[in-house]
Amino acid sequence: MGLELYLDLLSQPCRAVYIFAKKNNIPFEFKHVELFKGQHCRGEFGKMNILKKVPALKDGVLTLAESTAILLYLSWKYNTPDHWYPSDTQKRAQVDEYLSWHHTNIRGNAGKALWIKVLIPLFTGQTLPPEKLQEVMDELAISLKQFEEKFLQDKPFIVGSEISLADLMAIVELMQPIGVGCDIFEDRPKLSEWRNQVEEAVGKELFQEAHELILNIKELSNIQIDPQLKEHLAPVLRKMMK
Repeated sequence: MGLELYLDLLSQPCRAVYIFAKKNNIPFEFKHVELFKGQHCRGEFGKMNILKKVPALKDGVLTLAESTAILLYLSWKYNTPDHWYPSDTQKRAQVDEYLSWHHTNIRGNAGKALWIKVLIPLFTGQTLPPEKLQEVMDELAISLKQFEEKFLQDKPFIVGSEISLADLMAIVELMQPIGVGCDIFEDRPKLSEWRNQVEEAVGKELFQEAHELILNIKELSNIQIDPQLKEHLAPVLRKMMK
């Protein structure tokens, strides 16, 4: 059996894995796991990955369930160009530093706009006040300022002159608010230039393909959501609505 990647391109980490595999001509079978239908919680996927999360990888007897681990595994196994995860110790440390910071900062804040503007109303039928979105955007602004000052500085990419896994993980998260009309790149010329350079490095066609769903997120308004998934998410959504 060949490499299988279990993905839903509505998910930011799934998009990172998808872009990386496609950009590097890694052969894989795309296994679509539709999150809103609860497919990550049962059936073939639920048995293969007991964590019930996407993305996931299956390569023979090996299964992996975390995006960073998947990206590193693919980079090693397929000997992808060095700039993705540099062999230079200091450059690799810079990638690792960003990936460590990423989860509780960019990832922790960028996706909340989608939940507030689209997903919570979709799951609950209730809308949140504008102040809640503003609170989230204020938190994200702090992370973006740190991202620019600490990680980008005056460089084209996080680790100098070439794209790395750090840039890829960052950009897929920062496209999430764009999908719901929150243009975080406006009035941020450094961030906007970085985005353009990441798109160029990835390839604009591949970049748009990977982000097609998130950039047309309003089309989800009539989707049928799995009732068990609604029930499972209810406590999380109630917490976010407070």
